[in-house]
Amino acid sequence: MEDSYVLQLSDHKFKDLYLCLCGYSKCEPLHSFGPAVRPNYILHYILEGKGTYHAGDVQYTLQAGQGFLIEPHVQTFYQADEAEPWTYLWVGFHGDNAAEYLRSIGLSHGHLTYRSSHSSELKQIVINMLKNNTSSPTDQFMMQSLLYSFFAVLARDIKAFPSSQTDGDNLYIRRALEYIHNNYSNTIHVSDIAAYVCIDRSYLYTLFRRSLGMSPQDYLAGCRISCAAELLTVSELPISGVALSCGYQDPLVFSKAFKQKKGMTPSQYRRKYREAVRDQRIRRMGELEGL
Repeated sequence: MEDSYVLQLSDHKFKDLYLCLCGYSKCEPLHSFGPAVRPNYILHYILEGKGTYHAGDVQYTLQAGQGFLIEPHVQTFYQADEAEPWTYLWVGFHGDNAAEYLRSIGLSHGHLTYRSSHSSELKQIVINMLKNNTSSPTDQFMMQSLLYSFFAVLARDIKAFPSSQTDGDNLYIRRALEYIHNNYSNTIHVSDIAAYVCIDRSYLYTLFRRSLGMSPQDYLAGCRISCAAELLTVSELPISGVALSCGYQDPLVFSKAFKQKKGMTPSQYRRKYREAVRDQRIRRMGELEGL
């Protein structure tokens, strides 16, 4: 269990970088999330306590003053410490230049953890995000300025930790992920990914298992289902339209694959999510002043 405050946004006015979600959580001992893949970039920052973060087969032990990056469609798992469970905040974002902006402050696929000494400023930025929760033009511009402020604060003293993977393996994985992210909405296969990266299919499988803890096929399927889940929550596309947007030509095949991954049909997922968001907003907005 955890005590959390969450805001999810569906109206994106900007293209280069935009906020998708943000929140603040005080976790119970051993509270965990995952293994899961997410559709957006997410930056977590630890305010108190400690815990562990797993990205692929790499584990990081982190504490207050440190943070970690979750990349889109990469399987991750994180868990609060049993004795000193962490309290953290997070911002989720995407955009055409999101990866470039992250690299400019030292974060990338090979550098997923960081350190910052400005906890009070980062916390206040997220609280302000949670309070500006309408789709009015004023709040949209305010959210954008707050997201850039979050990056500006991190850029002051962020220190990225080195990766344990080799540069060669990282290059193949980066190119494979690039191809998947740019083409998951089309009818592509693992052989297409291997051909793009210019390595043998079996070697691609080995790299994915070693780096991400899953096969290329599982990653592609997870990417498609994650994007479908996002579209179901932020758009009004019919189920057939969501299926086509995520690389499924047959809506029935899509619905079966989605239910296998999520435990419910696309329609049930959309209904459950929207009901939960509505109830949470009503319950939480009156509590923000107490943070």
